[in-house]
Amino acid sequence: MPNKISRRGFLEKSAFAGAAATAWYINPRPALASKSALEKLNIGAIGTANRAGANISGCASQNIVALVDVDTNFLDAAVAKYQGARKYQDFRVMLEKEAENLDAVIVASPDHTHAPAAAMAMRLGKHTYCEKPLTHTVSEARKLAELAAENKLVTQMGNQIHAGDNYRRVVEIVESGVIGPVHEVHVWAVANYTGGKLTTDKPKPANVDWDLWLGPAPKREYVECTISGEQKTVHPFSWRWFWDYGNGGLGDFGCHFMDLAHWALNLKHPTQITATGPAPLAEATTGGIEVVYKYPARGDRPPVTMTWHDGGKKPAELANYKDKNGKPLDWGSGQLFIGEKGAILSDYGKYLLLPTSKAEEFEIPEPYIAKSIGHHNEWIEAIKTGGTTTCNFDYAGALTEAVLLAVASYRSGETIHWDAANLKVTNSPKAQALISKEYRKGWAI
Repeated sequence: MPNKISRRGFLEKSAFAGAAATAWYINPRPALASKSALEKLNIGAIGTANRAGANISGCASQNIVALVDVDTNFLDAAVAKYQGARKYQDFRVMLEKEAENLDAVIVASPDHTHAPAAAMAMRLGKHTYCEKPLTHTVSEARKLAELAAENKLVTQMGNQIHAGDNYRRVVEIVESGVIGPVHEVHVWAVANYTGGKLTTDKPKPANVDWDLWLGPAPKREYVECTISGEQKTVHPFSWRWFWDYGNGGLGDFGCHFMDLAHWALNLKHPTQITATGPAPLAEATTGGIEVVYKYPARGDRPPVTMTWHDGGKKPAELANYKDKNGKPLDWGSGQLFIGEKGAILSDYGKYLLLPTSKAEEFEIPEPYIAKSIGHHNEWIEAIKTGGTTTCNFDYAGALTEAVLLAVASYRSGETIHWDAANLKVTNSPKAQALISKEYRKGWAI
């Protein structure tokens, strides 16, 4: 076992951002040996309510031994449900004190704290499940993928739709060439993250440790917000409207919807990203963003242009297709793959081959991707057997990088020429500055 690090030592050593921060743990704890299928894992969870609560429930077949939440109301409710679990408000304290007791960690706090929590857990040799988007910045996503590989850990990003039957079927159809080579794909989410404004006219609730909630974000007094004039609280949900904590529609839905395009077309790193939309705001996110990604050829697959639309925008190309009754397509958020022989329109739960007048002529392959045992169960099973997962941090890290490169392009107002190997924007210092961020002392990854 490694030498334990004191709380004071941790806080001092983690003050340095970037590569220097990797010196926290000289002797990282190795990943635990695989467990038998009958032996339960000991899991700690960072975040306990809403999406975090669903993640814990998804792993409740195992031993939930430690819980972390900055909100004591949420924390006490979770401890009442998972009796015997030890409770903490600071994930750094929990990970240090429980280092010898944990096999794995769930990270489901707000986006800006994903990377500090997941990085510490992985440096301690803990298999890690982290909600989407994997991180708050591009450089964080690359670091988590590297840590997972270096420590030989089983990881999974919380992209739950990836486990659904429909996504698998669409992948099979696209991969099998049913619609021919695909040069163009559109992805869109109708959610609109516009109209956020921070307000300081409310007292901090006694149940929330605001300094811990801020974590690595800039220091500020407690704030709430208005969204399109309606009073809201930043914690526990509306932080998504503000750059210091989230990344708007791209951050909330990009990994869900771009996932299918990345999977079906074997995409990884785009070489060029151009994001346009309303003038970006300093603090708040906006909707109505369009992003054009350029991906290079992959083997015998041609280059691909992927376009993202949000805030109610949809691709004009939808107008080229009709439903089986000859009427315009009524479709919410989704994906449109345009191939040389046809197209496929999809969302979380269904797909439609286009043009509908020729749908019966398409030769659909027999299913060949194994049915998922469940997104959380994949992670649990892989830990026990030494296997892998479908949204491990290598795959999910690259997907998250692509999503967040769009944020950097949009906020900088620049087209990005991306050198993925060197994690560098080659043409824009302004965009390069948004690939990483500064951390408050004690929170660097």
